[in-house]
Amino acid sequence: MYSSNILRKIAQFTLFSHKGSPNPWKVALTLKELNLSYEPVYYDFGKKEQKCKEHLAYNPNGRVPTLVDHKNNDIAIWESDAILAYLTDRYDKERKISLPHDHPEYHHLLQYLFFQSSGQGVIWGQASWFNFYHPEPVTSAITRYRNETKRVLDRDYLVANKCTIADLSFVTWNDLLPAIFGPGKNEFKEELPQLDFEKEFPKTHEWHKRLIERPAVSTALREREELLKQ
Repeated sequence: MYSSNILRKIAQFTLFSHKGSPNPWKVALTLKELNLSYEPVYYDFGKKEQKCKEHLAYNPNGRVPTLVDHKNNDIAIWESDAILAYLTDRYDKERKISLPHDHPEYHHLLQYLFFQSSGQGVIWGQASWFNFYHPEPVTSAITRYRNETKRVLDRDYLVANKCTIADLSFVTWNDLLPAIFGPGKNEFKEELPQLDFEKEFPKTHEWHKRLIERPAVSTALREREELLKQ
């Protein structure tokens, strides 16, 4: 396990993360957008490493991501969208991917961050759970959460006609759509809702395409893909 004293000499931030989980990668791509240096620590959920004493000292909830800012008194921030707000409030002085607090759409930005956490993240997470991890197939649950996933899919640039952390917070979850609507455990006998992202939601598909083509975003997604191959 890395110590924060060692990491502090290497990078400004320590990001406690997971190779496959969407939420830590939202933070990673935001750090890249802002050209901020960070050192990731990837936990093995199967071994419950995220519940280790070192991590719980920073995040009593024992989940990832957790970000430690070594240039700000080792302050630890957890909950992914709270981390995005912290990073842009403190380090996005040019407002490249955020808005000033007195901007007329600033609270709409917060609105979409909350929606991502409570709407997209929760629904996508439940769809993934019942598709891959639930002990036995529950067709009614899979159907419900796939249909709820479609309900949430109707997006464009969300505020101020520009890319902000509100948009970026959706990227890594939207990237899971092929898996969510995939075969899962192949144990479901009934016909389940399917998704043709580009055909059914062309506006949202184009929005997502623009986001993943951003250099920082594409770099983060490639890093995740390479880690998952290991």
